[in-house]
Amino acid sequence: MRTDKSLLSFTIYAALAALFLLLRISIVNSQMDSCSLDVSSFLPAPFNDSSSLSCRSVWHTFDLRYSKSQGNVLTIVLSAEYTSGWVGMGFSKDGMMVGSSAMVGWMGKERAHIRQYYLRGQSPSDVVVNQGQLLGTNVPEVVVLNGAKIYLAFQVKFEAPITRQPLLFAFGASRPSHFRLTEHEDKTSILFDFAAGSSSASSYPVQLKRSHGILAIFGWGVLLPVGAIFARYFRQWDPLWYYLHLAIQFLGFLIVLSSLVAGVSLYDKIHANVLAHRGLGIFVFVLLILQVVAFFLRPDKDSKVRRYWNWYHTWVGRLALFLAAVNIVIGIRVGGAGNGWKAGYGFSLAVILITVIVLEVMLWIRGSKKPADPPAFQMHPPPPAFQMHPPPQ
Repeated sequence: MRTDKSLLSFTIYAALAALFLLLRISIVNSQMDSCSLDVSSFLPAPFNDSSSLSCRSVWHTFDLRYSKSQGNVLTIVLSAEYTSGWVGMGFSKDGMMVGSSAMVGWMGKERAHIRQYYLRGQSPSDVVVNQGQLLGTNVPEVVVLNGAKIYLAFQVKFEAPITRQPLLFAFGASRPSHFRLTEHEDKTSILFDFAAGSSSASSYPVQLKRSHGILAIFGWGVLLPVGAIFARYFRQWDPLWYYLHLAIQFLGFLIVLSSLVAGVSLYDKIHANVLAHRGLGIFVFVLLILQVVAFFLRPDKDSKVRRYWNWYHTWVGRLALFLAAVNIVIGIRVGGAGNGWKAGYGFSLAVILITVIVLEVMLWIRGSKKPADPPAFQMHPPPPAFQMHPPPQ
């Protein structure tokens, strides 16, 4: 009996191993066949010349066929497994979605569709159909469903010879309604070398960009305003308000400095053309440096110039906070941040402004209270009716 059980167990394990090996072989063969498939039987010219099309597997089931011709024209045939929804390929300047142009294809109820989209933002309303920067030729775009795969074929004309190009790939689970794209299920960004036929992960420093934004918002948008609030509205907690103001502002300075370092590193990597954001950021950081220097040059309370120092320190600080808030809004816009960033900073800014308004009203009410009126009359001892003087001698 034990021998029979052992033989049965061995047979089951052997069958499972054989099945696993067969699946691996079939997957490998399907991957190889995906690029070896002759597309001339179902694609029109000039997309059906398999001999001139190079093919590379780029992501999941996405295969990229391409060929370059004269005049900086690139012929593209993108294929991917398809059941429903849409499939897209984008051309980006920096590896990011915002500012890129994409070709998107899907199978409609009656016919296939392929459209060009301009991705001006991350929300669905910012994905605009029939707009973009892809310079197509007179060859019409084609989308074909062959078996379990969809094929997007189109040509792109570039202004200069192209070698390495950041490419975006994405797919959605639902068909577009009235050419309005639904949110993607998954996406990726790669750096593709059309000369060597190789690809690598996108070199865009996404995490560095995110760190720069988070540090700037937390430093300029939260800590430094809170420190200023303690200095203006809680002076009755002397000397606690001073130590809280000093500690919070020092911590905010360190975080803002970290944000500046991250921003400089980000600029060195991508050389983004954001002159307004970069220039304003440097200017407000100079104002912050002046505030730090002013702390070490603070005159004594009995000094005649102390009132002028207080005026300078207060208004330069307010100017720096106001310009920093403006620059955060500019950074969110030029960085293509999503609605989550806008809502998060908008909420924190609203909390700060409401707090300042309430505390300012309370301060005004306390300052407007007059001291108690003096009594209407005051009793004094009556003067003496007469005063005796000694007779003259």
